[in-house]
Amino acid sequence: MADRVIVWQDHEFHTRFWAELEGEDHKGKLEEVDNIHKCNPYSMMLGSLGSCTAIVLHTYAQYHQLKLNEVELRLRYDRSYQKDCVECKTQEQYHEEIHEDLLLRGDLSSAEKQKLLTIAHACPIYRMFKEGIPIHTHLVEQ
Repeated sequence: MADRVIVWQDHEFHTRFWAELEGEDHKGKLEEVDNIHKCNPYSMMLGSLGSCTAIVLHTYAQYHQLKLNEVELRLRYDRSYQKDCVECKTQEQYHEEIHEDLLLRGDLSSAEKQKLLTIAHACPIYRMFKEGIPIHTHLVEQ
């Protein structure tokens, strides 16, 4: 199972989003998304990571007068049951990965690009994925 999205953002924080939508007629194609309800939860998750990362990068670049014009993040979520669960006792054991390709457009030196790569990992959503976050669920009555 794999989901792919592209998040693009310019220096004025205009953001565009492409995702691989559900259904046979969309299979394998990335399409621009104008309504988040067309996405599955994994695409929404990747969109959140990409959008947060782009905002952090542009905010940092503007504060430090870096000439970052556009950010494009190509994200892919992979999950495999077969690889990890040939002999699993539960379906909860599987292998997950997020692959992220980061494209920075602008008049940037190699050192500035490397600094922006480091800053990309300061995104709060990235840190939630990397470090994990406990979820405490409680059933409530009306």
